[in-house]
Amino acid sequence: MGLEIEIVTLFPAMVAGPLADSIPGRIQERGLATIRVHDLRQWGLGRHRSVDDSPYGGGAGMIFRPEPVAAALAELRRPDSTVILLDPAGEVFGQARAGNLAGRSHLVLICPRYEGVDDRIRRMVDLELSIGDFVLTGGELPALVVIDALIRLLPGAIDAASTAEESFAEGLLEYPQYTRPPIFNGEAVPAILSSGDHGAVRHWRRREALRRTLERRPDLLVDRTLAPADRALLKEIAAEDGPAD
Repeated sequence: MGLEIEIVTLFPAMVAGPLADSIPGRIQERGLATIRVHDLRQWGLGRHRSVDDSPYGGGAGMIFRPEPVAAALAELRRPDSTVILLDPAGEVFGQARAGNLAGRSHLVLICPRYEGVDDRIRRMVDLELSIGDFVLTGGELPALVVIDALIRLLPGAIDAASTAEESFAEGLLEYPQYTRPPIFNGEAVPAILSSGDHGAVRHWRRREALRRTLERRPDLLVDRTLAPADRALLKEIAAEDGPAD
């Protein structure tokens, strides 16, 4: 059956549409992943299917009550499940975590709303994930980001070469890419890319990946153990660029 994903949200339409189109849609059509969207209100309390309440101690907004989430997990959770809460206080999501989750069999994603969740809900989940140091109106967009990042890593989802050399696959940013026309607005495609020398192209791409990472995300190189060939390429880059001003 492939990877199974359950999404628990108050706004199913926010996630169902995007997941039905493009690559996520094709991945599901091919049976590599099954994604089901659940409205949390089906486990809500009372006649109005309430899922939230005001916080003890006062404060603005409403927070998720624990009972509806517990009821949802009682129905959806399996022995092989990984339950994920999308929350700004969680682990910052990255490519390594995407690869890790792509190897699981069943994921349950809880999408909070309003001012967050009763803290007892955190004891019900296996993992908390954030997509960055900012706050959104809910967990639906982070859930889409997490799902899109991981399902494209499933075997057979896309060309394996596409994921092998892209940004963060080896802890580096991806090298520059070009296509037609060969010259645009006076800027030419690097001649080496049309030279037919595959070894030289690989060397250029690795060097430019290191250069781009050094320029844009030097933090990715801090404490990174580099192969001798990569250290040599960084020396080449330093010699080309000259001393910093």
